[in-house]
Amino acid sequence: MFQGCKIKAPFFEIGPKSYLYGDDILDLAKAADAASEKYKVDIIFTCPLVELRRVKEATKFIHVFAPHMDPLKPGRGLADTLPESLVAAGAEGVMLNHCEKQISTATLRETILRADEVGLTTIVCADSIAEASAIAHLAPNIIVAEPSELIGTGKASDIEYVEASTRSVKEVNPDILVLQGAGIKCYDDVYRNIFAGADATGSSSGIVALPTREARNQMVDDMIRAVREAWDARHNK
Repeated sequence: MFQGCKIKAPFFEIGPKSYLYGDDILDLAKAADAASEKYKVDIIFTCPLVELRRVKEATKFIHVFAPHMDPLKPGRGLADTLPESLVAAGAEGVMLNHCEKQISTATLRETILRADEVGLTTIVCADSIAEASAIAHLAPNIIVAEPSELIGTGKASDIEYVEASTRSVKEVNPDILVLQGAGIKCYDDVYRNIFAGADATGSSSGIVALPTREARNQMVDDMIRAVREAWDARHNK
C-alpha cells in the first residue's frame, strides 16, 4: 500500500556514493542542511551506511536516506542490511534499484513492502520511461527517472524525456513524486528540470567530484537556490 511521504516538492537529492568518506561526508551533509534551511527546500541526503547515525545526529533539516536495504526480517542474514537497523540508526528512507545496485522486480516489490512496514520512505530508480511506469505500479513514494547512460556524464536528460517520464508515473499514481536525475552539474541544469515540471532533481558527481570542500559546499548552495527559484518561477508564471 502506498504510504504517506515525508518529502515535499520541490526537493533535491544528494548522493555521495563512494566519492567521499569520513569527515568529508559530514561536511557535505552540514552544507546541505544549511542550504535546506536557507531556501526552504527538502533535501534527501543518501548517506553511506556507516555514516548514517553520525550524519543524522549532526543535522536538523535534511532527510537522511540509506543507499540500499534488503527485505529480510530480524534473524539470519549476515552482511545484509536489515530495515529495522536503518530506522534505529536514524534513516528516514532508502534508495532502491540504483544502476549500481540493481535488484529484481520481485525483490523490489518485497523491499518496498518491508520499507512501508517499518516506516521508511522509498525512492526507486528507473532507467527508462517504461520502467518508471512499471515501478509506479509497485507504489514507492518517489521515482527517480534517470537514464543510466547519462549518469556521471555531465549530460542531462532533454526536456522531452523529463516531461514524458514524469507523465508516465503520474498517470499511474499522481501521488508519487518524480525526481529527474542524471547529468546534473550546475545551476542551469537544476533550474531547467524543475521549471519543466519535475518535482525534484539531484546530483552526485556534479557536487562530490569537485576538488575542495569549499567548491562542493558552494555548488550545493547554487543548486538548492536553483530549485527554489525555478519552482517559484514555474508557479508564478
